[in-house]
Amino acid sequence: MKTLLALLLLTPLAIAHAADAKKPAASLRAGAAATDITPKQFPLNMPGGFSANPASGANDPLHARALVLDDGKTTLAMVVVDNLGLASETTADAKAIASKRTGIPVDRMLISSTHTHTGPSSNARESDKNGFAYRQLLVEGIAESIIQAHGKLRPAAVGAAAHPLPDEVFNRRWYLKPGKMPLNPYGKYDKVKMNPGTDPATLERPAGPTDPDITVLSVQDAKRKPLALFANYSLHYVGGSPEGLMSADYYGEFARLMPSRVHGDEGFVAMMSNGTSGDINNIPFLVNRPPREPFEQIRIVAGKAADTAWLAQRKIEKHDANARLGMVQREIVLKYRRPTAEQVASAKKVIAIKDPAEKEKLPRLAENYARNIINAAERKEDTITVILQAIRIGDFAVCGIPFETFVEIGLELKQRSPFPRTMVIGLANARHGYLPTPEHHLLGGYETWLGTNVVQEDTSVILVKNLLEMLGELAKANEVK
Repeated sequence: MKTLLALLLLTPLAIAHAADAKKPAASLRAGAAATDITPKQFPLNMPGGFSANPASGANDPLHARALVLDDGKTTLAMVVVDNLGLASETTADAKAIASKRTGIPVDRMLISSTHTHTGPSSNARESDKNGFAYRQLLVEGIAESIIQAHGKLRPAAVGAAAHPLPDEVFNRRWYLKPGKMPLNPYGKYDKVKMNPGTDPATLERPAGPTDPDITVLSVQDAKRKPLALFANYSLHYVGGSPEGLMSADYYGEFARLMPSRVHGDEGFVAMMSNGTSGDINNIPFLVNRPPREPFEQIRIVAGKAADTAWLAQRKIEKHDANARLGMVQREIVLKYRRPTAEQVASAKKVIAIKDPAEKEKLPRLAENYARNIINAAERKEDTITVILQAIRIGDFAVCGIPFETFVEIGLELKQRSPFPRTMVIGLANARHGYLPTPEHHLLGGYETWLGTNVVQEDTSVILVKNLLEMLGELAKANEVK
């Protein structure tokens, strides 16, 4: 009777307070930071391509951008670096420094590259004075981004969504019309060609799909102010920056624009990660795009991407302050591809040609790929160990793959993931070449050639199987909690 009377005497405000007291206390914390990793010493080589490509300066700054999340039990870091592709030794060194300073385990850190083709090498040799000095700056800059983000941890809430931007993604592998396929560097005919031009008389149809979605992880502080936005788009670099100058490409321009879209203050950090873009680029085949001034197409793509990320964020109905975290890392042993005796013999014949007139008769890049064949034959190691990672942030999941991953792989993971929404990040923790599917290996083309692809041809099947198992572990743990 006394209990009933006491309840009747409670005001609506008191009842609300009592209900709130039963809710779990918000436990998620987040911190974000960006560190400038622009080179200080030039000239420096930009390693994209087959020939020396020295840079005399930087058109726009390069950054390492970090997001650290902590739910009281698990702390993890996700970093995006303006670089073509980080060497595994570089990420390992940066993780070791950051772990020592923050206590975050190294297997709770995902460090990915944007794949800008106008960035410096991440693992230059000591004989390259400027490059070697930059490697130290890069390692320390990546580590510092994690350390600073960890130092800014504060109560936060997260939400995820996606919105399509199909205008700027195009599959770059094409079937050509009969009689239009050129010889590949090995003097053979592939079934598809990368970047075949824009002539309708040559092109038949693309050899694969695209993933049009920009997926975002939105982070707000306790006052619902934007703290960070981690985005992902399956698009290769755009290119077209001023010649001889380094650039963060559209990833850097996106990060610069995004604060104005969400009214973020000076502490807000936006970052765009590279998705599964191994067979995707920004060339609208069958369309003759008007000429662009240097950096113009980068600005166009970045502006559209920022608008699309804003639209995606607006779809988030509620940010979760109690999101549980989890992370699983596996080391996968893969076999290196080996050339046949016939391929090695053919490669040696190409290298032996000295007459300039005879060299002119060789297919394009024949000498480069002949050396790749010989190097693969002489490689002492039979296997390579690669890192796979899966992350749970509430009902949102992230996969990290250390390859230039074909879009079909990302689409499959998103479709088969046990989570409502999944982001797939390529070039995570290292860059081990291209990752085609077995079906694409049958078609041939640049991304499947020995040298651009170095691991066994069923690697994508192995990695997808492992990642789905890892996502399953995280989903099951989430259900138990």
